Parts: sequence; C-alpha cells; structure tokens
Amino acid sequence: MNEESLEKMNRMRLLGMHHAFKTSTESTGQSEFTNDEMVHHLVQSEWDDRQNRSVQRGLKNANFRYSASIEQLDYSEQRGLDKNLVQRLATADFIKKGEDLFITGSTGTGKSFLASALGQQACLLGYKVLYTNTAKLMSQLKMAKADGAHLKELSKIEKQDALILDDFGVQPFDASGRALLLDIIEDRHGKRSTIITAQIPVKKWHEIIGEKTLADAILDRIVHQSLRIELYGESLRKKPKSNPLITEPFL
Repeated sequence: MNEESLEKMNRMRLLGMHHAFKTSTESTGQSEFTNDEMVHHLVQSEWDDRQNRSVQRGLKNANFRYSASIEQLDYSEQRGLDKNLVQRLATADFIKKGEDLFITGSTGTGKSFLASALGQQACLLGYKVLYTNTAKLMSQLKMAKADGAHLKELSKIEKQDALILDDFGVQPFDASGRALLLDIIEDRHGKRSTIITAQIPVKKWHEIIGEKTLADAILDRIVHQSLRIELYGESLRKKPKSNPLITEPFL
C-alpha cells in the first residue's frame, strides 16, 4: 500500500510529500506522528517544496547579472550606504507599495550589486523580478516591435513586481527608445516598482532621455515619489582582492 501511495504521489508531482512519506516509511523506529500530525507533516512538506521551487524559478527567470545577497553588502563609511535604509528596503515593502528606487553613483561603486541583492531578496519573499540592462532591453523591444511581438514583451514586463533597469542612460535614447521607455513607465506607474541604477545624476536624466515632451512625461511619473540611494567612494575595482571588506564583484 505504501509503495502504491508513493507511486501515485510521484505521478501527481507531489514531490515534497513523496520525499516526506518515503523518509517516514523507511524509518526503523515507531512513528512519532499521530494521524493528524502525519497529515500536517505531509502537507507542510509539499508546501515547503513548492515554495522553494517557486523561489528557484523566480531567481532563474529574473536573470540577475550577479549572485548577490543583503549579507554581502559593504557598509564602509566612505560608501554612504545607510544600513538601516537597506534593511527597510530588504523587507520589500516598497515593492509591495509599487514605489520606485533610484541607485546612482560613479562607475564601480556597487550600484548593480546592490540592486541585484535587493532583487534577489524580493525573489526570496515571493515577488516576481526582472533584471535587465537598459540598452539591451530597448534593443530587444525594438526587434520585437519589428516582428510585431513587442506588446507581448511589454505585457510581460508590466507583470513583474520589480523591474531593475541597470546602467540607465549609458547609451542615449533615440525616438523609438524614448517611446518604449514611456510605455514601460506608464504601464508600471503607481502599480509596480521600478529600480533604476545609473552613473548619471537624476537631475541630468532629462538630457539623456532627450525630446522635452517625452522626457517630461517619463520623469514626471517616476522622479517625484522615488526613493534614492547615492553611492560614493573609489571604484571597488581599484581595491585589492585580498581586502576582507570587499565582498562585492566589479560593478
């Protein structure tokens, strides 16, 4: 009977339950569970297994540039990174509220790593996250538009609880890129969180977007209510790898 039950669990893809029940049947001692406790144990095992697989799928689909965690962040005084603020952001409450976050600073100061750490923390909490280089995303959407598939791609982006636009403004926006950026921001405004990393200060974003009317429309939706972090200090690339304080990769 147990073998039949295990086979049916496996065929129904109840993998967590299968593992828990198999472990229980292989135990040489007397079962320590009552009937009710056994049912709870099996259901909880299946729940935990599905949650874990969901998190792993989320991390894979997010396509993060770096494997990063909140615990790896460097709070050296010269960086200007407020640990209390990071810990509040790590609760992902700003994502739940659909608030935007801007992370700015010179090249190599850890913007991408911080965004990745916050994004991966959000995945662990069950949120859907997409990490992408801004210029590459615009290029992909332009190609999709030529094939008539860009609306499907924009819909996918809109459904992400958090969209991380990395290296914003490294390449200037052309007319098509500006229009696509406005579509993305318009779809997400007030509903979903957008995290932007940029070497360029926020006050100069108007210039890099170009075309006053569209730039005004885009920035009006994201700038005024945004959360902001500005990182300082020398590039982490210049620090010796043997330094025990350096836990972040080149950014």
